[in-house]
Amino acid sequence: MTAKKSSSSSKSPKSSARKTSAIGLDEIQSSELAEKLNDLLANYQIFYMNTRGFHWNIKGEKFFELHLKFEELYNDLILKIDEVAERILTLGYTPMHGFDDYLKTAVVKPAKNVSDGKKAVAAILDTFKVLITKQRILLDLSDVANDEGTNALMSDYIREQEKLVWMYSSFMGS
Repeated sequence: MTAKKSSSSSKSPKSSARKTSAIGLDEIQSSELAEKLNDLLANYQIFYMNTRGFHWNIKGEKFFELHLKFEELYNDLILKIDEVAERILTLGYTPMHGFDDYLKTAVVKPAKNVSDGKKAVAAILDTFKVLITKQRILLDLSDVANDEGTNALMSDYIREQEKLVWMYSSFMGS
């Protein structure tokens, strides 16, 4: 009985007071991360659909250039959507998967019938601002939770998207 007491007293108060997930993360922090990741997922889904629409509907002088750029972007977004959903599952939660839920949750709103290149790129830049802001919040939360998987994902996304913001801003002349 004495050995039992001494082994439990060697645990830190934090580890004995809070449950951990199957991957060793605090369950409360994991729940908050999954909630924020679901919010990010909803915004990515709307962004993906907007970008598909830009790709399909683009017209004008820069058609060939933008048509290809939008295709590159939506192909990248579909991979990120899958990675975010799989990260939510890895944390032990269910990814949102209904468009009605995406529409209710997302800050990014559907862009309909956009065929002007400058308007499409402006919408993309506005969306990157939303995504990068949300990903920075997730980066901070994942750092506190010691969640290297989410942290690395967000860090990679931010780095890539900051470069895209620079490139799309250059296209806009700003």
